[in-house]
Amino acid sequence: MTEPSSAHPPRIAFGGIHTECSTYNPVPIHLEDFRVLRGPAMLDAPYFAFLGAFDATFLPLVHARAVPGGRVERAAYEAFKAEFLSKLRAALPLDGLYLAMHGAMSVEGLDDAEADWIVAAREVVGPDCLIAASYDLHGNVSQPIVDALDIFSAYRTAPHIDVERTMRRAVEMLTEALRTGIRPRIVWAPVPLLLPGERTSTEDEPARSLYAVLPDYDSRPGVWDAALMVGYVWADEPRATASAVVTGTDEAALTNTAAAIARSWWAARHDFAFGVETGSVETCVARALACETRPVILADSGDNPTGGGVGDRADMLAALVARDARDAAVVAITDAPACAAAFEAGAGARRIFAIGASLDPSGARVELDCEVLRLVDHADPSEREAVLRHGGVTIVLAARRRPYHTLADFHRVGLDPTALHILAVKSGYLSPDLAPLANPPLMALSEGSVNQDVAHLRRDRTRRPCFPFDADFDWTPRPRGQSRPRAAS
Repeated sequence: MTEPSSAHPPRIAFGGIHTECSTYNPVPIHLEDFRVLRGPAMLDAPYFAFLGAFDATFLPLVHARAVPGGRVERAAYEAFKAEFLSKLRAALPLDGLYLAMHGAMSVEGLDDAEADWIVAAREVVGPDCLIAASYDLHGNVSQPIVDALDIFSAYRTAPHIDVERTMRRAVEMLTEALRTGIRPRIVWAPVPLLLPGERTSTEDEPARSLYAVLPDYDSRPGVWDAALMVGYVWADEPRATASAVVTGTDEAALTNTAAAIARSWWAARHDFAFGVETGSVETCVARALACETRPVILADSGDNPTGGGVGDRADMLAALVARDARDAAVVAITDAPACAAAFEAGAGARRIFAIGASLDPSGARVELDCEVLRLVDHADPSEREAVLRHGGVTIVLAARRRPYHTLADFHRVGLDPTALHILAVKSGYLSPDLAPLANPPLMALSEGSVNQDVAHLRRDRTRRPCFPFDADFDWTPRPRGQSRPRAAS
């Protein structure tokens, strides 16, 4: 390892790939679906702005990020991986490597995509270079990943409001290890338990309390960081599991801490529940219509694109129209053909629109007589949006799969959520912008590729037994250390 000094700040490369993939979603993620940061532009991006606070020379590589969906097309993954590794080789020699990952990416033909990426990076930088990674708490961890890393951190909030803090924590540990010459290690404990994020939100118990104690574990002698991974339930893969992942210097302390965290998650398995009122699409629509408060926010959870859903189903729209809803909006349905038809018709025009199931033909579709209220143009036609109205229901169409979770998303299409009686969004738990507005929030347990009825999902490849697919079995944690030979400190 290159010896850092005040005259020679450590050389740290950074990059990665970040997305979440439902193996139940038939629509693959293509190359053009990724937002890509390359080279020096990464240093100026808000996502990595925190790096400027560290006394190190950061060498940007490439970072590719996509809205969650189906499996990543193999050619797209290989193209990003080849570019990343080429730039990593060109950046040598290095003291450290920081990887900003998600952890729940599925790639066509690969069982453990993040392991493939991280192990390849390790082969390039060699055994002496320290590698740190930050993950989403809904990522899946595996032994090859643990073996290839030195430092691991993960989000501690869902909804995720500590993204920057988690990334910063990974880099803090990396720079501290380089400053002191102390090489940390990782111990992890898989937990045979997979639940959706909507039942394990840190806004609700028992997850709130289980995550609140993680900083206490960080303060144990020999422990640097304690991570509790919910895992990703909509990936039917051998590595899919909850886990505790602990970074530090004392093997015994790491082992005891990983076991304690794993036991706490397992002990609470029967206590996890949705934090808001739930029901079928029809039940939630009827409940919303009966509410005198506003805005009632309906979460279409089964078709949530930020969880890996397609985002093109019209079930909620159909139910609102069938009940003659007024002062309601559905934001948004991904439908490039319907969006193109709105642009062709022009603002103010009326016509029959076929809406829904444009990506997954098995989804719900409706045909409605709509007025084109507004068109949001873009130089790239795939970024265009159209706003229609049928009776008392406003419908936002997106040419490209995208979330509508911030107030800016709604303002861009001319909507004020607070002015509506009913707002239907493609979401699970509500985002930090929307949650405070909901009066009340309702979660529809709708159909889709991230259906909340996870106990009845077909599981052909998940390691068994695993709760809730298997209800009654005994389990005790068996923490695992790193199996690869370690370089000297």
